[in-house]
Amino acid sequence: MKLCLFFFCLWIFAGISSAARNDRPIIGVLAQEVRSPKPNQTSYIAASYIKFLESAGARVVPVMINQTLEEYKALFSSLNGILFPGGAASLTTSGYARAARIFYDLALEANDRGDFFPVWGTCLGFEQLTVLTSGKNLLVRTNTTGVALHLDFTNETSASRLFHGFPAELMKDLSSEPLTENSHKWSISMSTYNTNEELNNFYKVLSTNTDGITEFISTFEAYDYPIYGTQWHPEKNAFEWMKPYIPHSPSAIKTTFYMAEFFVSEARKSSHRFGSEEVEKQALIYNHSPVYTGGKGSFEQIYYF
Repeated sequence: MKLCLFFFCLWIFAGISSAARNDRPIIGVLAQEVRSPKPNQTSYIAASYIKFLESAGARVVPVMINQTLEEYKALFSSLNGILFPGGAASLTTSGYARAARIFYDLALEANDRGDFFPVWGTCLGFEQLTVLTSGKNLLVRTNTTGVALHLDFTNETSASRLFHGFPAELMKDLSSEPLTENSHKWSISMSTYNTNEELNNFYKVLSTNTDGITEFISTFEAYDYPIYGTQWHPEKNAFEWMKPYIPHSPSAIKTTFYMAEFFVSEARKSSHRFGSEEVEKQALIYNHSPVYTGGKGSFEQIYYF
């Protein structure tokens, strides 16, 4: 009898857990301006960010720039998270920066009232998060354009949410092998972080790196919000092949998928939904086709809008 009761309780608990988990997460990826726009090609998203999220079981909606506040609010209530990708947009005056500010503010407000909504920033997106949190551009120049690096983990890493589920062997490889691709001219130095109250109180530093002169933050997560950032590119290892400094070793590929799995698992905690299946279908990235670059530029494929 006791055994039957035990299994019944497990069944009930599993049903509750499954009901609370969103197994159909949809994540927004923010577009940004094209440097030399053409007709029907004024903004873009690199396809590797889409594949990155899809590889871990999420669907993707492109978040267009220069939309109204009302449109962004409606989209926010439909998405289960947002990713700010790398690129070269202005952190203060671009459509990318404006949209990021709106979603960042909405995310803070939502999480404060118990409405879970995760945010991820990669490279430019990481830098954008620091501007949004501090209220100013605190970036410094570093010699980190086109280089793969290992991660120098901090004492905070072991208790982090982001790296909690990573295998010990992969963490060892990340700390000793150049598995993280860096394509940035600007960074947040540790000296800046240590002296800036807004950044210091908001973000927990999980890893750092150095260009030989300046120690800079390479990975962080917010203390009190599901907000995460990497100055490096986890999506490139598995999906970009243009540059010789992008690592493609087994551990590099595992890094891509463990990072993706983590953020998608965060998105599964969000209960946001589109108002109807038809509206959802119209918003998905499937309505657009990636363009093969033919070996030009930094990306294999690009979505243009």
